[in-house]
Amino acid sequence: MSSNKGEHQTVPLSVLLKRELANEKVERPEIVSGQANQSKKGEDFTLIKSECQRVLGDGVTTYSVFGVLDGHNGAAAAIYTKENLLNNVLSAIPPDLNREEWIAALPRALVAGFVKTDKDFQEKGQLSGTTVTFVIIEGFIVTVASVGDSRCILESADGSLYYLSADHRFEDNEEETERVTASGGEVGRLNTGGGTQIGPLRCWPGGLCLSRSIGDLDVGEFIVPVPYVKQVKLSSAGGRLIIASDGVWDALSAEAALECSRGLPPDAAAGQIVKEAVLPKGLRDDTTCMVVDILPAEKINPPVPQPKKKGVFKVKAMFRKKSTESTSQIEEYLVPDVVEELVEEGSARLSERLETKYPLCNMFKLFTCAVCQVEMKPGEGISVHSGSSSNTRHSRPWDGPFLCISCQEKREAMEGKTHSRNRRYSSGSE
Repeated sequence: MSSNKGEHQTVPLSVLLKRELANEKVERPEIVSGQANQSKKGEDFTLIKSECQRVLGDGVTTYSVFGVLDGHNGAAAAIYTKENLLNNVLSAIPPDLNREEWIAALPRALVAGFVKTDKDFQEKGQLSGTTVTFVIIEGFIVTVASVGDSRCILESADGSLYYLSADHRFEDNEEETERVTASGGEVGRLNTGGGTQIGPLRCWPGGLCLSRSIGDLDVGEFIVPVPYVKQVKLSSAGGRLIIASDGVWDALSAEAALECSRGLPPDAAAGQIVKEAVLPKGLRDDTTCMVVDILPAEKINPPVPQPKKKGVFKVKAMFRKKSTESTSQIEEYLVPDVVEELVEEGSARLSERLETKYPLCNMFKLFTCAVCQVEMKPGEGISVHSGSSSNTRHSRPWDGPFLCISCQEKREAMEGKTHSRNRRYSSGSE
């Protein structure tokens, strides 16, 4: 099969892990984190779970979890998500997987976990909502799932900048605006009368300026909890993550956040970033920052990138270009000291996000709902592809994975095919 020079590709996970095993000196990184916060409304929350253990067939492995949640219209959604999201994600991963399978299952499990958390919280009838930026680190592999406008950025050991999350603000995302309006939402600015419109683009009713979140019962199901997911593998030199709420990113660029905290340990770095964000205009919003250093096991100091001119950053594309020369797959991936992308998925459609390359009979129970994990009797499940107009690999309505009736209703509401029952509207906004 021929390819164009500018065509992009991801690196197969199996290639990276086999290359890792071939290195006799492979060690798990040291994870060091710090956080800082200045509170205006008390609606920002963080999640840190380091050294979580997972039992494998031949031993025990560890992973770490970090999250920033920026609530609005109250703190209930952020608190509920902090307490339940991780368990919902882990419940969506089949047991007894080896490391490669577990990492490969994460993107789908994150989608299921986010949607289940949103569905369960909305059933409580509360109207608050929250953004979520959720990070799982397993070895040198980083998986980020995000809804809303909190962000995660990465600076690799050589000083290159990578964006690991996506903004879901209507103002900055035309594709999301088109999706919401096609599903029945109305997007526009606040009308003050006489044809005068002010402020950012918002979804009405409700007035939310985000197209994706968890909660927000008063806006509409087309404000979906389906996360953007990016999974990357760092080189053995590691790197630094900055995860922060919009209180930081509304005031600082990614480059400015990295520059002001360079050379500082995570705690001090997070504090400096928050200080710089609040300094120009004072504390206008909850401002939260988390800094996570991923370091070689023997390295105790934060990574110091190679010297470069002040203010000059290299912003690299996450994909490596295909070589125009005829080479084998192994030869194409001989250079290990770069950040390599494994997965990037952003579709809001469950039919596109809940697919898997693994056989359903082996990876995911055929008669278990792909979202809420409830067991179903044969014939009860509804294919996630049922009624789907998207051109997915599985387009037949009898192909799995399957949803229970409740989660199928949720899916149809998110895609604008039905309206949720007992939907309440308000004119409040965040």
